[in-house]
Amino acid sequence: MTVPTLYEWAGGAAALERLFTVFYTHVRADPELSELFRDMDPDHPRHVAAWLGEVFGGPPVYSRERGGHAHMVGKHLGKGITERQRRRWVELLQDAADEAGLPADPEFRAAFAGYVEWGSRMAVLLSQPDVRPGPPEPMPSWTWALPPWQPPDGAAPE
Repeated sequence: MTVPTLYEWAGGAAALERLFTVFYTHVRADPELSELFRDMDPDHPRHVAAWLGEVFGGPPVYSRERGGHAHMVGKHLGKGITERQRRRWVELLQDAADEAGLPADPEFRAAFAGYVEWGSRMAVLLSQPDVRPGPPEPMPSWTWALPPWQPPDGAAPE
């Protein structure tokens, strides 16, 4: 039995686009985060879905269309993201995962939460005043902390 990527397990591009559409609808209305995203491109949810899809083992859409890791780093420079904003971002994204119907099994959610924590903390670090990007780095690659549990007959859980 092959272990699916996080991208496949999540439901692919459609599921991630649904996630970020829901998420950024809440972000725009959130008093803690709306200012950071005031000038957000209408395609931002689709771009972030492509980013996460690639990080989670999907096709390299973000790298091909947006410039990969260096582009994402550049989007955070000088934003001055606070720890409070980071925590709110994480909270809203976890809630959006429920609302968008992403898989709720513990293994997927642990991997998802692990990436969201790591990525949001990197965003805070890279957004601080006077931070300059280092040399270009490859796209992050995230996978399972533990393989997903599957019933013994191989049928995917409902």
